[in-house]
Amino acid sequence: MYDLVTFGEAMLRLSPPNFRRLEQTTNFDVQIGGAEMNVAVAASRLGLKTAFVTKLPRNPLGKMVENKSREQGVDTQHILWTDGGRVGIYYLEFGASPRASRVIYDRSGSAISTICSGEIDWKKILGQAGQFHLSGITPALSPSAAETTLEAVKTAREVNCPVSVDLNYRAKLWSQQQANKTMTQIMEYTNLLFTTEEDTQRVFDITAESYEEVAAKLAERFALETVAITLRGNISVWKNTWTAIAYSGGKIYKDKTYELEIVDRVGGGDSFTAGFLYGYLKFDKDIQKAVQYGDAFSALKHSIPGDINWSTLEEVEAQLKGAGLRVVR
Repeated sequence: MYDLVTFGEAMLRLSPPNFRRLEQTTNFDVQIGGAEMNVAVAASRLGLKTAFVTKLPRNPLGKMVENKSREQGVDTQHILWTDGGRVGIYYLEFGASPRASRVIYDRSGSAISTICSGEIDWKKILGQAGQFHLSGITPALSPSAAETTLEAVKTAREVNCPVSVDLNYRAKLWSQQQANKTMTQIMEYTNLLFTTEEDTQRVFDITAESYEEVAAKLAERFALETVAITLRGNISVWKNTWTAIAYSGGKIYKDKTYELEIVDRVGGGDSFTAGFLYGYLKFDKDIQKAVQYGDAFSALKHSIPGDINWSTLEEVEAQLKGAGLRVVR
């Protein structure tokens, strides 16, 4: 039995060290990342039993992805292996004010983009899961990936497995019109939605005078049980504020705002999702605890290099109790 199963793409992340531009670097820092893998790993570190479903090439790079998940306690037995395709790559160039950080994708032809309906036994996997999670990135990878995603959420409904979705719109993968068509279909099978105000406007053309109204409109349009919206304030490239709200059962849930000195912001949203799902699943759908665990876990992630959140449950709970900044001895 799994607490959480996630489905999506994992990639190699290559970053020039010491704030170098891509054009000037002579070497790269190598990390593994991807929205759904990040969530599975982070939730596992908090104590949930998780599994990650993806499709990978049968080569050392594919094994690198599997190993990074498995070393954090994620069940990788449901990975689909293939002799074709590749592991996608993304290049992350760190900026500093006034130069923003930049991402360049090289993921065309990835193994996961070739996935087709019928290749994964969703009934077997999701029949033993307490929650199924995916993001809007996965169906954007290819028409067949979109079909497989729809197959997965429909099966989740059949076996009474709740579905959570991170909207996660990527303009470099598909148009707003394409995203709207596919994600509207997926929303029919979704219980819990994670999003931002910007992604909500781009994909569903929903706007309002407040974040709370945006969340309520989303819940009403798609009959969602819960909507969580993350709120990032950009003071500078390396200083942000972070908080979130959630809407559930006609009520708004809020939390404190964290002031962040950023080491690496990639994966911050995924850590919020993992922390939220931990609180949600561990405390019998307590939305207030879910928001608080999500915010604290995400705030800690921003202090850690790489996509993966190496924080612990003890550190999260210390933040919830008001941990200070003195050296821990």
